[in-house]
Amino acid sequence: MPLTNPAAPALQRLYSRPGFLLRRAHQISAAVFEDECRAMGLTPAQFGVLTVLLNTPGLDQSSLARALGFDKVTVLRVLRGLEGRGLVARVPAPGSRRNLSITLSAEGEALLTAAQKPAEQAYQRLLAPLAPERQHQLIELLQELTGGLEHEARAPLVAPVQV
Repeated sequence: MPLTNPAAPALQRLYSRPGFLLRRAHQISAAVFEDECRAMGLTPAQFGVLTVLLNTPGLDQSSLARALGFDKVTVLRVLRGLEGRGLVARVPAPGSRRNLSITLSAEGEALLTAAQKPAEQAYQRLLAPLAPERQHQLIELLQELTGGLEHEARAPLVAPVQV
């Protein structure tokens, strides 16, 4: 719907800015994910934490935060919620009194397994407005954008080393 008020050109500039569009896409992405995973009570952040822990059990909180590009406060908040539900456990890391090692509980692993289908449905729903070749192109462009600007991130993304 075209805008008809005198501020329309300024609003059109705002609505076409990459930051505005990326924020809006993130809002929509989170809403779609939460809708599909409502029965499990999972947010995208929780799903990310559980996925990283399944693939790299025993990470400390700082490594987990870096693996997701989260700040330490965010990862702590997510972990507390997951721990309160019995989905993860934080125990002293071997050989360190200060660091905590985080692992999935059996319940956390079962929930993550059950969440795979709804998470995939959310992914498909999110990309559904685009033709298949454009879906692939969008992912490539987002990877190029985030990779090229990683040095600007407030919280670095550092993929964990799998053992």
